[in-house]
Amino acid sequence: MVQLDNKIAKVDSISNASALPPSAVAQGALVSMLKDVQIETSGTIEAHEPFDSEEDAVELRRAMKGWGSDDKALLALLTTRSAAQRLQIGLLYKTMYGRDLRQDLKSETSGNFEDAIKRMMYDRPHFDAYSLRKAMKGVGSDDSALIEIIVTKTNAEIAEIKSCYSEMFQRNLEKDIVSETSGHFKRLLVAAVQGNRNETTKVDMAKAKKEAEDIFKAGEKRWGTDESIFNKVLNLRSRAQLIATFKEYRKISQYDIARSIDHEMSGDLKRGMKAMVQCIKDRPSYFAERLYKCMKGAGTDDSTLIRIVIARSEIDLVEIKDRFFDMYNKSLKRMIEQDISGNYKRLILAIVKEG
Repeated sequence: MVQLDNKIAKVDSISNASALPPSAVAQGALVSMLKDVQIETSGTIEAHEPFDSEEDAVELRRAMKGWGSDDKALLALLTTRSAAQRLQIGLLYKTMYGRDLRQDLKSETSGNFEDAIKRMMYDRPHFDAYSLRKAMKGVGSDDSALIEIIVTKTNAEIAEIKSCYSEMFQRNLEKDIVSETSGHFKRLLVAAVQGNRNETTKVDMAKAKKEAEDIFKAGEKRWGTDESIFNKVLNLRSRAQLIATFKEYRKISQYDIARSIDHEMSGDLKRGMKAMVQCIKDRPSYFAERLYKCMKGAGTDDSTLIRIVIARSEIDLVEIKDRFFDMYNKSLKRMIEQDISGNYKRLILAIVKEG
């Protein structure tokens, strides 16, 4: 066994705070913060200091009182507070005024602006649970959203999301995935939501070589593809182990594993496995590509834009912006400016910030 170098083995950034679920807030429970973790984040939104939830609740009520609303004041406050702080403000707001902050915000907004504001009033696991339900509700499912949310999560995050999904919708996430998807793609997502990935930072080189050979035999070396081999390795092994396996695969096959997935698979399964590989290699690049594609060409996939910008705002949006510029020779801010408008644009740009 060998220790992977520090750069590869670095744990993916996570935000340093969360809050109790909305139901707990509604019952008058205090917002609870996650225990401190010594992991650097690169989000565009951080906890505001000094923070006074009572003062902020007064400011929000003032901005929404009377005819119309002071949208500039709403934006300035909501985009400079962390999700945990926004939920704390919501608790004080209800205590002080006997009104639900989410409902008041909804009555003062509309369209994509309303959708973005509504999503900002969830902590991260409830945000993801809400987004997953939205992706599966109605006729058909948004398979790209399912991939984006599920395959980018750690074991702990998957467990939180499943719990929140059950609490919010009285439904089982895995059962909904099974009913909304099919075939090998269904099996990929079901495997991912088990949250059983090994998370060690050590590498077993003998296993890396063997599993690289197994993947090669299951794909490039045979007629047809044994997807189950890809599925098993991609869902079980740690990030460090997979990076080593991908390097060994390149030596054996003379191809990058993403190219082999392109060649051997199709449809949602191909997109899901490629997303998994890309997130193992460089997660910010995956989200940069998703953002570019949701704004490229005529029209905008607003749901994807809102979901990614808000979801990554306290995690790695700074890195995503850097990758976006490197990949497309254009700033994320500039592309957003050209693609959307109104208060919706002002809100998204305030979260993305300069650069």
